[in-house]
Amino acid sequence: MPKQGYTPDGYFEYTVYPLEGIWDLTEEGKKLDTLNKDELLYTIMIRQPDFVTKEIVERAFENVEKKKSHPFLNDVKFGTFQDGLSVQMLHVGPYDDEPQSFKLMNEFIKKIILKELHSNIEKYIFQILEKLNLQN
Repeated sequence: MPKQGYTPDGYFEYTVYPLEGIWDLTEEGKKLDTLNKDELLYTIMIRQPDFVTKEIVERAFENVEKKKSHPFLNDVKFGTFQDGLSVQMLHVGPYDDEPQSFKLMNEFIKKIILKELHSNIEKYIFQILEKLNLQN
């Protein structure tokens, strides 16, 4: 932003936050015995610092459009997300093996009497995995 000649109140240099994804299955996908990846529904997010407002995002979009039109820019939404109680697990391995991890999490949830989660939140922590030599 300072490079664009505009510095919003509260601005500070920051590292981009990790990508997060919320996903679930379509109603049809939930009926299947095996995972059909075509039945996945996604919302992909990147947290923004508190100084980023809807107006700042709109201004950034205008700057992008001036440089080069992007076919997915109109699909991007700015909003808030309130997280609640959750169970998290680091899944190491292929995506096709994730149902085993979800089964373990659901068993854990049932043991501690939490309401079963209907959607799954993943934080992509590739940098950490890379540092731990765990990334495939």
